[in-house]
Amino acid sequence: MRFASRHWIEAHVDVLEDAARNARLDGDALLHLDVRSDNLCLRDGLALLVDWNMACRGNPAVDVAAWLPSLADEGGPMPWELLPGEGALASLVAGYFCARAGLSPIPQAPHARPLQLAQGRIALPWAARELDLPPPA
Repeated sequence: MRFASRHWIEAHVDVLEDAARNARLDGDALLHLDVRSDNLCLRDGLALLVDWNMACRGNPAVDVAAWLPSLADEGGPMPWELLPGEGALASLVAGYFCARAGLSPIPQAPHARPLQLAQGRIALPWAARELDLPPPA
């Protein structure tokens, strides 16, 4: 599993970390924090979010940013097309998925780590693009 070369990471990790630290998380919106297709239920023409075990309050753009790599992985638009100018959130999301993808598999959720790997492979280039860094190589 590789997201970028050691050289690329060493050259840009400080910018990515600084951006993630400056992500705006505060707010009063109800957040789900795990929006993805397997947490959606279609009923009577509506899409309902299920599995609210991580619900909290904060900046609504956090839920959008965390969902966009999953959407892109399933054939939707790239994150920067829907949430441009959010380098800090993109960096935060990339850090989350890249860090989680390498953890031990979860026996009760065997697809979680491969999904996080796929999402990290979308989120890291998104963060690089938004922060005017060269693409991960």
